[in-house]
Amino acid sequence: MHSSLCKCKLFLYLLKCRLIGTVYEMLIFPPSLLASSGRMALELELRSLFPCTFGQVTLACMRTQTVFKQTLCFHVLHLKFHTCNRKRKVQYESSEPADFKVDEDGTVYAVRSFPLTAEQAKFLIYAQDKETQEKWQVAVNLSLQPALAEEPAKDPHAIEEIVFPRQLAKHSGSLQRQKRDWVIPPINLPENSRGPFPQELVRIRSDRDKNLSLRYSVTGPGADQPPTGIFIINPISGQLSVTKPLDRELIARFHLRAHAVDINGNQVENPIDIVINVIDMNDNRPEFLHQVWNGSVPEGSKPGTYVMTVTAIDADDPNALNGMLRYRILSQAPSTPSPNMFTINNETGDIITVAAGLDREKVQQYTLIIQATDMEGNPTYGLSNTATAVITVTDVNDNPPEFTAMTFYGEVPENRVDVIVANLTVTDKDQPHTPAWNAGYKISGGDPTGRFAIQTDPNSNDGLVTVVKPIDFETNRMFVLTVAAENQVPLAKGIQHPPQSTATVSVTVIDVNENPYFAPNPKIIRQEEGLHAGTMLTTFTAQDPDRYMQQSIRYTKLSDPANWLKIDPVNGQITTIAVLDRESPNVKNNIYNATFLASDNGIPPMSGTGTLQIYLLDINDNAPQVLPQEAETCETPEPNSINITALDYDIDPNAGPFAFDLPLSPVTIKRNWTITRLNGDFAQLNLKIKFLEAGIYEVPIIITDSGNPPKSNISILRVKVCQCDSNGDCTDVDRIVGAGLGTGAIIAILLCIIILLILVLMFVVWMKRRDKERQAKQLLIDPEDDVRDNILKYDEEGGGEEDQGLKAADNDPTAPPYDSLLVFDYEGSGSTAGSLSSLNSSSSGGDQDYDYLNDWGPRFKKLADMYGGGDD
Repeated sequence: MHSSLCKCKLFLYLLKCRLIGTVYEMLIFPPSLLASSGRMALELELRSLFPCTFGQVTLACMRTQTVFKQTLCFHVLHLKFHTCNRKRKVQYESSEPADFKVDEDGTVYAVRSFPLTAEQAKFLIYAQDKETQEKWQVAVNLSLQPALAEEPAKDPHAIEEIVFPRQLAKHSGSLQRQKRDWVIPPINLPENSRGPFPQELVRIRSDRDKNLSLRYSVTGPGADQPPTGIFIINPISGQLSVTKPLDRELIARFHLRAHAVDINGNQVENPIDIVINVIDMNDNRPEFLHQVWNGSVPEGSKPGTYVMTVTAIDADDPNALNGMLRYRILSQAPSTPSPNMFTINNETGDIITVAAGLDREKVQQYTLIIQATDMEGNPTYGLSNTATAVITVTDVNDNPPEFTAMTFYGEVPENRVDVIVANLTVTDKDQPHTPAWNAGYKISGGDPTGRFAIQTDPNSNDGLVTVVKPIDFETNRMFVLTVAAENQVPLAKGIQHPPQSTATVSVTVIDVNENPYFAPNPKIIRQEEGLHAGTMLTTFTAQDPDRYMQQSIRYTKLSDPANWLKIDPVNGQITTIAVLDRESPNVKNNIYNATFLASDNGIPPMSGTGTLQIYLLDINDNAPQVLPQEAETCETPEPNSINITALDYDIDPNAGPFAFDLPLSPVTIKRNWTITRLNGDFAQLNLKIKFLEAGIYEVPIIITDSGNPPKSNISILRVKVCQCDSNGDCTDVDRIVGAGLGTGAIIAILLCIIILLILVLMFVVWMKRRDKERQAKQLLIDPEDDVRDNILKYDEEGGGEEDQGLKAADNDPTAPPYDSLLVFDYEGSGSTAGSLSSLNSSSSGGDQDYDYLNDWGPRFKKLADMYGGGDD
């Protein structure tokens, strides 16, 4: 780049700073710009040396007249390079880096404190374009300029005074407005000052202290309010001082009020406000909000894809260089496929991709060391801190499933379903158990009838080929299936399916022994009932589906409810062994079902069942019967009659219409009764005579059906004739029995009553006999075993020879009738006791020993004394 197109400019500042108690001024005059051979010379004249060293001495800027210029003491001048292309990146460098350094923005710093000599007053600033490597340079000449004649000499140890404004005063008998109060500019104090303390700041003075003895004080937070004691004032001289270092991060500004009073405490001046600003110093490092940051980016992302944002904070002033942060990436691990896969926005902390080639299958995670530096990233003066950014490369479906073989083999027995015949294996480099890895299989050819299906094993991702419809070996002996594998989600754009995504499956069908089957099943034949035994009905045979096996079939009978049929075990001929009856309870809806079994001699033997259905055609083999079989009517023909119909187990045309008639004998039937046919199914029976005595009458009725030839039958209708009221309802007691119960039922009830009476009688007799036995046993009780003082009552025979037992029986109302056979108790034979007739009162018992009576207890004591006491 040529000097005619581009120039370097120096931005100059008017500075006035003091170090402790000495005031130093640096006056930068407008430069003389000399363009020669692409170089520019700058003459800088300094009235005095600018004695500042960065990081060692803290300076505060004072006001010049009423205007304040604030700057950092180590800032000497600022270079700004203007180029034709403003997008150029320029790098600055000083020829004297030990004394002066140049920041990236062109700011020139004094590195140390030194006396200005002729050699040090001259140095060069180099500028180089980072892209084109073009270079420029500018010469900087620093020189001292003597003090101006009109400026009075100043005491280097003088402290600036703040003078109270005068109050309103009377003039010519009236108040005269004085100039209003000053607005005192803020006092700037750098934080973390090293002292010594107390450090004098400014002197507060009232111009009335020449006439009065005044006292000065200061109030407000930092003085007499918490935090107290930071600022103090000499009450006599008004010297305001700070007692300790300040921390901007705790309190950035103090608001104080200065007061002036006389010795009596009277206010002599209006209070003035003093604002003390704490100037920030770079005493805080940046701190990341998290030490480890986690982010993700899809593999295959294009350069410029946003990944994540890292954030750091700095407790220093965010509006000053001390709090202005800049980010950069220190390292990347791993460094493949490029060491600079990511970049970071140095101001916002946004991390984006800058290179292509993110591949999860090769690198699943990147670890970045991020550095945050204040002072706008100045590596020399800025404070730094680091954090870790972990970037996970997420999976996309950029790898299709690939079969491990081009052909898979399997086999399945015929007629089997829900069995696995082949296991298809695939590989997929994508992340396991994700939609980009999960495989789905489909059959694209070789299975037109849909006999196979493929399910995916969720753990192994294999394809399980299963049979869903039975396969017949005699029809298909082998299948060759074409299968394809795809992921649950589509492939990423630009990725094609490789040939390994399709394969063939060869399935062999195994022949097995199948069940014989009857055809048709069930087999239906029509046959008239009444067929005699030994008649051949039909041939019911089964077929063997195993055409390629030499096997024979034998037949047996499984179910024949009425035992009417038999089957030939070799040829399957079915013959009757009894008469077929359509009216049998084993026939439902005219159909008789019989089941037969066909078994082959294969290994293992198989069998099949078949059902023979015989539809029985009706013949007129059942005569009609009267219905109902019992009825009732009044003793007179009026006011009711008996409606009857016929019951015939045959069906049309061997049933109705029916003909009803009365027999000729006995002659009382037609004399007493008359029958009238109402229609083909119903007739009406009425009394023919005017009165018939109440009772039960059996009326025979002749009923003839419509069969060819017809069948007739005489049925008995039991008619209960009863007395009736005016409504035609029976009123006699026997109506219930006659109407509701038949003769057989009445007889059964009477028999039950008789049997019950006999049982009651037998129970009474048994109870009386049992009572007698109990009384007899009480006489034989051992007195020692039963010492109760009971009075036993014995039957008294009395009356001489009269039979009292027969008389009691005759008078007993519960005893059988007088002409009944009386049964008396029989004790039986073989008793060891002697006959009572052998007892003789004249016989002597003196020869016997009766001492054993003493052993029978007190009840037999008297008897023992009588027989065992000797002569007494």
